[in-house]
Amino acid sequence: MAVAAELHSLGAGAALAEFAARRLSPLELLDGLIARAAAVEPAVNAFAETLFERARAEAAEAEERWLSGTARPLEGLPVAAKEAQALAGHVVSDGLAEPLEPAPAARSAFVLQRLRDAGAIIHARTTTSELCCMPASHASRWGVTRNPWDLGTAVGGSSGGSAAALAAGTTPLATGTDLGGSIRAPACLAGVVGFKPPHGRVPVEPPLNLETWLHVGPLARSVADAALLANAMAGPHGGDQASLSAAPPLPAEPGAATGLRVAVCPRPGDLPVATEVAANAMAVALALAEAGVEVEEVRLEWRLEEIGAAMWGHGDLSRAEAALAAERDRPGTLSPYAVECFNRSLAGAAALAPTQRTALERRLARSVIGLFDRFDALIVPTMGVAALAAGEDYVERPLLVDGVPLDHFCDAALTPIFNIASSCPVITVPSGLVQLPNPGPTATGAPSPGVPTGIQIAGPPHADAIAFRLAAAVERVAPWPQLAP
Repeated sequence: MAVAAELHSLGAGAALAEFAARRLSPLELLDGLIARAAAVEPAVNAFAETLFERARAEAAEAEERWLSGTARPLEGLPVAAKEAQALAGHVVSDGLAEPLEPAPAARSAFVLQRLRDAGAIIHARTTTSELCCMPASHASRWGVTRNPWDLGTAVGGSSGGSAAALAAGTTPLATGTDLGGSIRAPACLAGVVGFKPPHGRVPVEPPLNLETWLHVGPLARSVADAALLANAMAGPHGGDQASLSAAPPLPAEPGAATGLRVAVCPRPGDLPVATEVAANAMAVALALAEAGVEVEEVRLEWRLEEIGAAMWGHGDLSRAEAALAAERDRPGTLSPYAVECFNRSLAGAAALAPTQRTALERRLARSVIGLFDRFDALIVPTMGVAALAAGEDYVERPLLVDGVPLDHFCDAALTPIFNIASSCPVITVPSGLVQLPNPGPTATGAPSPGVPTGIQIAGPPHADAIAFRLAAAVERVAPWPQLAP
């Protein structure tokens, strides 16, 4: 049996091995995570809702399945689910004190039902930014979600609670959604792994399944655990006609990356990237080169103005209008960052005719996909900054990158272009630590050793295995801590 004090650090694959060997029961693991949550969750605030009582009953059932030889692929594994994903009988509040749609969900999101059918136990739902609109990690409904590496910093969003829970050790696996970087940005800031699959790899409910920028994917602490959850999520679904046919499962131990041709660009175009973030990205690239990967530094002509023009105004504008109407009727419904976001979205939609927007998106997508004529993968930073201030809206004061103010703090995310190139798999992994000038404590009260940075590894369209193969190589040559201290 695993030592109880170490259970919160146990990875998903390792937990399954312990279950199979009868050295650990699903209930023992869950109770270890509940104890860990009692210790760190008040400081981190990653859980929007806990489902511990129901989860303990399901864990007891999972133990019986392991004993009877009827265990399913994820039997007994706790998974923290993003609150924005519907769970039958529960409200999707999207972080609003007064939800726009206050009725409990009649059915679970396809992916959550699929995970439960595979034996996973949803023991908690995780916090998001309001209406999942920004890479922020505070909301009127549940307050500020903090980065376990440094409680004075934010963990980003919109899947911020999922990333924070992983880094804090209160779940071994988590789910997220990604419309502009909502899996990758918080995974980067929290020092965990986040995967944006190609659009259609994981089924989504209509009509959102037709939104090509939208992706549902896994977050985990290791590449192998991310692959485990990605495999369980993926595959066609009768309710989603846009879902892709089944692909070969991602291996837990991908082959060596030796011989892969990898492009690296620490500062793509004029996108803002802090000096220390770029340096960490190059350090990982050099480590790969020393391990036999063919790495070439390239120049990318990406322009922030063009990416912003494509991003602002893309999405559900009717929901933006409804949110702003609610704010007018009940001032304080939205946080300042959400008001700013939705106003910019409506202005951005009005600024470009649909034909112009389509042409711009196609050109930006080609600027990514065309790279794979020469290379097997591309590495760029995930976030241009190492940290965001906890609870900061960045409306009254700008976010600075190397002392230069950004027009909007979401410009620090180097993620949206890969939502435009939606067929490309992209996995973000940690690339190192950065020391902050005024560090705060970690979730456990220890002094912060710094905060994580991350890189995105993009593969050719639908070539998920290549992205994971290179991510596993990074994990071997530049390993990262599995938990915040």
